Amino acid sequence: MPDTAAVFDLEGDAGALGALRIDLAAAFRLTARFGWHESVGNHFTASISRDGRRFLMNPRWRHFGEIRASDLQVLDADDPDVMLRSDAPDRSGWTIHGAVHRTHPHIRVLLHCHPPHATALACLKDPSLPPVDQNTARFYGCLGVDLGFGGIANDTEEGERLAVAFGDHRVLIMGNHGVSVAAPTVAEAFEDLYFLERSAQIYLLALSSGQPLSVMSDALARKTADGWLYYRAQAFEHFEHLKRQLDQLDPSYRD
Repeated sequence: MPDTAAVFDLEGDAGALGALRIDLAAAFRLTARFGWHESVGNHFTASISRDGRRFLMNPRWRHFGEIRASDLQVLDADDPDVMLRSDAPDRSGWTIHGAVHRTHPHIRVLLHCHPPHATALACLKDPSLPPVDQNTARFYGCLGVDLGFGGIANDTEEGERLAVAFGDHRVLIMGNHGVSVAAPTVAEAFEDLYFLERSAQIYLLALSSGQPLSVMSDALARKTADGWLYYRAQAFEHFEHLKRQLDQLDPSYRD
């Protein structure tokens, strides 16, 4: 990923910060509506400082379906004393997202959740995602696989390990755990999460047939992945459409 941190210093721009809060709140609500959430767990974050260390995150144990823009906490990845506050964030969210934002300032938005098909993929002995169709090929060359699951990420070591595992990938399949998606914007991250869950569903359905898979050659997979680059901007149109749906159903996410 290119280092885009220099253009994302939002703390002095109330309008841009407000828009980011609304987009992130929308991502929470949509994730709940799509059934990708996990009770009152999982976490989404978005950096607001140039160095990526100050970021927005959902408050501890607030259901995705209720989150509003004003609910999002501003946290500092260099301030471990945040866990001593009465409104301390969830420990596993702080551990993972704090470590990733400290280590990778170019990751402006990080969505971590447990969608059913993508998490089922993460349960396989080999949780990689071979290019068997256009959607799966979208992630060719940008998807990482972590097989070092160390339990619920409540300690610093596990957070730092996951930050290293992310590397320069856009998507990380977290073995025995779930998935994380990184992008410069909420819309782009949500679009990758959407297509990742679709891709996992397609792949698992193909596996369930018991028939041999038709896996693309490396050359064809690369050509298809490169072809997706032309359509990356569609993420914004799709996300705006989804927000319009939310506005009709329950616009309180904007509050």
